[in-house]
Amino acid sequence: RRFPVIRLDAAMTLAKKHYQRLWYPEPGSGGAIPSRAERGLTREEFDRAMPVEFWREVVDRVAAESPDTLLLAEAFWLMEGYFVRTLGMHRVYNSAFMNMLRDEENANYRSVIKNTLEFDADVLKRYVNFMSNPDERTAVDQFGTGDKYFGVCTLMATLPGLPMFGHGQVEGFTERYGMEFRRAGLHETPDHGLVERHEREIFPLLHCRHVFAEARNFRLFDFFTTDGHVNEDVFAYSNGSGHERGLVIYHNRYASTAGWIRTSASYAVKTATDAKELRRQSLGEALGLTAAAECFCVFRDPVAGLDYIRSSNEIFERGLYAHLDAYRCQVFLQFREVASDAHHPWADLAGELGGRGVPDITSELEALNLRPVVLPFRELVNPGAFGWLAEIHARTLAARTQAPAVGKKTKRAIGGNGKAVTPAPEPRPTTAPDADRDAREQCRSEVEAKFGRLIAAVRIRAEEGANDQADDALAAQVGADLDRAIRWDCAGHESDPFAFATRLGWLFVRSAGRASGASRSAARARAWLRAWRWDRELATTLVEMGADAPEASRRVDLIETLIGHAARFDLAASDPAHVPALLEALWSDDAARRFLQVNEHQDAWWFHRESFEMLVQWLVSVSEFEGAQDGSADDVPRPLRPEFRSLATELIRSAAAGGYRVDRVSASTTR
Repeated sequence: RRFPVIRLDAAMTLAKKHYQRLWYPEPGSGGAIPSRAERGLTREEFDRAMPVEFWREVVDRVAAESPDTLLLAEAFWLMEGYFVRTLGMHRVYNSAFMNMLRDEENANYRSVIKNTLEFDADVLKRYVNFMSNPDERTAVDQFGTGDKYFGVCTLMATLPGLPMFGHGQVEGFTERYGMEFRRAGLHETPDHGLVERHEREIFPLLHCRHVFAEARNFRLFDFFTTDGHVNEDVFAYSNGSGHERGLVIYHNRYASTAGWIRTSASYAVKTATDAKELRRQSLGEALGLTAAAECFCVFRDPVAGLDYIRSSNEIFERGLYAHLDAYRCQVFLQFREVASDAHHPWADLAGELGGRGVPDITSELEALNLRPVVLPFRELVNPGAFGWLAEIHARTLAARTQAPAVGKKTKRAIGGNGKAVTPAPEPRPTTAPDADRDAREQCRSEVEAKFGRLIAAVRIRAEEGANDQADDALAAQVGADLDRAIRWDCAGHESDPFAFATRLGWLFVRSAGRASGASRSAARARAWLRAWRWDRELATTLVEMGADAPEASRRVDLIETLIGHAARFDLAASDPAHVPALLEALWSDDAARRFLQVNEHQDAWWFHRESFEMLVQWLVSVSEFEGAQDGSADDVPRPLRPEFRSLATELIRSAAAGGYRVDRVSASTTR
């Protein structure tokens, strides 16, 4: 009555059996102690004197007088089943789990589970599974710290019943503790690598104990190898709670194997008349799937962080295939069934993956759906295309700068003493002007064609009708813009190795937004940039061109910000009254805030100086590009509006005067 849990130590020394053996041996048996023979009793006589096993009396009396008490029995020597089935003990230490899995008596332990299932699956709930206790060698001594340890530990965490971790097991302590110990005898420190692997592989499973703790839905499966034999070294079982299901596959042998799990072992089911019949289930039934051609099963490996997809119909017909190396364990959770249709092509995705796992299956399906607008965009935005255009851009600028002015020629022709000297040979362009013009025309033609395919895909995705005349005009305009970009240097960005790539990314995304007309084109371009994963394509291209991942991500934020705010910058340059609106739009824009590294400190919002100056320079650059006049093929475009640079100077001055604090810049900016 004083304790909610009572542990019965050495309970396998059954009172009735050992009282007779030690005190009242059967006549003719000799007895364990010869002097007790004179008090010998036949089995019948002893049964009349002690009709019931003592533990049975304990269980019955506790149930009647203190029903909330849990009785936990230590019953080794493979007597666990007897204590649960016959004596009705609430919980019993399952030493068979530790001993058989350690010694790799896998067939015997699978037989123990099968026999229990055929008797009553609920018995499995009463087992306390462990890998060490004070009477045994430590877990690290018996199982090591590698894959075998974690495979068996996974079974302990996912089998029905109660998992029990020994003192120091997670930390990898090697000292064997007795119950009489007041303190540790060794000065051990935790194995941090072992602890971290527990945190990564075991602890998440313990948070899912509700999926594995019960036995009603527990199903044990045979693992059939590719040659048709059952591999007894593989433990495969499913379980579940409500609509949630889990599947565990573990290979407890130093070898490799491959095969299928399809049909469960027999398990007992009580009928309406309280009779018992044995049944089997297919893996598809155990996982609650539907045997329909359009249905697919999606599930996750939480340890590897991968999602998988399989045909539900295939799981019913063939089962689930697995390849397992030595002591390899796989745990699958979050099973759900999806239906493949035109808008959700799960069948196509399953075929493409071919059984391979991916970090996010939903993201992969989205990518598959977006492929019609991603692939044409990738034709424009990829390292090869950007590199080719950058090469033509560099050649064009080099050809222009290598043509010296007449005054410079004259100055070099006269020495310091006034005497004429032999002029130095003039540098010549690496290519002839006609060759540069031809290269520009070629790239313009190719980009127009690729952009036309992109616009066609965009219209289909946006469910808009074709407009051939408008699309051709838009493609031609992009070609003209590209030609200007190639002939125009990146003034103000000379030290930026990704300036030209940034301009190209801005140009193509901004232009695609105009596919549905000029109205709200910037908003459309920004929405498509993220929703259609063009941002990922741009980031990937920049990374492959040499940018690190954070810088590539910042460039995408910059491109999005330029698309969204170039028009406001133009307006603010024309009318100073619009400057506060420009700044307010920047501070409230997520992409701009990320690029400017806006952060909160001491109840105020601050931004990054260099990022702000870079953004202002880029706003000037794209605004001048948008407003420049396009001359003949050989003319260099010139900026029209000096007020752009005037506004930029004022914004940078105001940011410095405000200490790069958001509210102070907004208040101090005047023209």
